[in-house]
Amino acid sequence: MVVEVASTAWMLVAMALVQLMTPGLAFFYGGLVKETSVLTMMMQNYASMGAASIIWFAFGFSMCFGDSWGFIGSPWTYLGFRHLSVREALPGQVIPSELFAAYQGMFAIITPALMTGAFADRLRFKPYLIFMCLWLVLVYFPWCHLIWGGGWLAQWGVVDFAGGIVVHVTAGFSALASLSVIGHREIPEDEKHIHETPHNIPFVALGTALLWFGWFGFNGGSAVAANGVAIGAAVNSQIAASVALFLWLIIEWLRFGRPSLVGLCVGAIAGFATITPAAGYLQPWAAFVLGLIATVFCYACTELINRLGLDDALDVWGVHGMGGFIGAIMLGTLADGSECADEATAPKFCINPGTVTASLSQTGKQTAAVLMCAVYSVVVTLIILKGISLCMPLNPPSLHVDLHELAEHEKAYHSPTRAYLTDVLMAVQSSQSQSKGSQSADESSASESA
Repeated sequence: MVVEVASTAWMLVAMALVQLMTPGLAFFYGGLVKETSVLTMMMQNYASMGAASIIWFAFGFSMCFGDSWGFIGSPWTYLGFRHLSVREALPGQVIPSELFAAYQGMFAIITPALMTGAFADRLRFKPYLIFMCLWLVLVYFPWCHLIWGGGWLAQWGVVDFAGGIVVHVTAGFSALASLSVIGHREIPEDEKHIHETPHNIPFVALGTALLWFGWFGFNGGSAVAANGVAIGAAVNSQIAASVALFLWLIIEWLRFGRPSLVGLCVGAIAGFATITPAAGYLQPWAAFVLGLIATVFCYACTELINRLGLDDALDVWGVHGMGGFIGAIMLGTLADGSECADEATAPKFCINPGTVTASLSQTGKQTAAVLMCAVYSVVVTLIILKGISLCMPLNPPSLHVDLHELAEHEKAYHSPTRAYLTDVLMAVQSSQSQSKGSQSADESSASESA
């Protein structure tokens, strides 16, 4: 296939934008946790950039986009990026095949990182690395192949423009499953406010900005060309995220009596997660509607999981999992109409003619796919974590003691913080108690001598 220079340039930028989203996620999650967990959260996110990239280069891309073995691609087709080129495109594409592989690798990096917000404070770094690698091979790669790599779901007609199913449903429902294995945080009643209060809201805002910026490459780049589909996907993403941001802000303002910057940021992410599977198939008005649906649906899901008592620390299931879930289903209802089915005769307003159109049949296929993905992700994640737990402990020694980060990583903040001041205060009180005990003993000895 002939390579287009403009599309190649755009996809190089899009690749960098998606790569930027993982550090953005690290800041977003890092700001939401307590101050003694921020470094653990960031380490788990940044580590994915190394481990996932190595696996993707070695055999991951081939398992996703190689010759189909039915449920998975052959690991030998593109082993070590062989048979890829910096000058020639794969069939049906207009960018160099090596660039396509590198771009898709950015999705493999951020997807397992999405789960880290669910089990904050409860997973050691070593078992996390093992879990992440196994999860990519057993969960992400199969679903990437089934939908994006020409697997049987793609042949059946299931579509996912930029990862509502492949990324958000797999990560969101796997995060939900992990909670039953990793368990709850052991938080004393007098410390709950520390764990439930974001320690650095500016970090959350910075992370949201980086994610927002990167999402134009995430969704716009999924057109894999510099064309009208990329434009439509980027515009739809902006609309849906903006609507969800503002409506989430209003809901929390009415509930709690003041506007919340954290709520505003979470709303934006919910809007992005929901528009992701449909971004390249909708008109702007439909993106607006999907932004409304995203807010109400995801907000309700976050409330539901809290009422059920599941300790999803940063609402990964409610925002990412259920956002991708409802977005992938609504795609079948909100996509362009039947007049856009034929690319040769489609009206000019069609965003992606000749691909997918709204119908009851398409909605049914999308629903079946997300349900299968959700169940598969839950079951396989449970098996992986149970298996790892038989070989090594998953949890830190004590979930209610703020020593987990100090034991595994450096200290995040070198200035005195609440946690370290508390330690100093306890040491002083202990010393005073010992002094008083010693003084009492001396007085008793003096009385006996008298």
